Amino acid sequence: MRYSLSVVTLLIAATLAYAQAPVDDALHRGQRKAGAAFGELQKAEFETKQAEQEYRQADASHKAAQKRADELKVQAEAAHKKFEAAKGREAAARKTYDTAVEAVDKIGHPAGKK
Repeated sequence: MRYSLSVVTLLIAATLAYAQAPVDDALHRGQRKAGAAFGELQKAEFETKQAEQEYRQADASHKAAQKRADELKVQAEAAHKKFEAAKGREAAARKTYDTAVEAVDKIGHPAGKK
């Protein structure tokens, strides 16, 4: 009886160990999956932070460029007005010059003399 009790105990222990093995395997697989998923999560978080930083830098650069473009536009408009005024003064000066040259020509070549 003592021998059969030992055999029964060993059989029960073996059965429990065998029954527990699939649970342990499933647990280990689940832990590996969770570990891999956590690694992917950390990688995605890092990439998100990098993308956010890149976006912020690009946005700041764009805003600075836009501000500079606005400043240059004001300068260009002012230069255009100055150019138009200079053209007007030149046209007036040319008209005055042409009138003066005609007056000199009339004095130098009277209408009745040839």
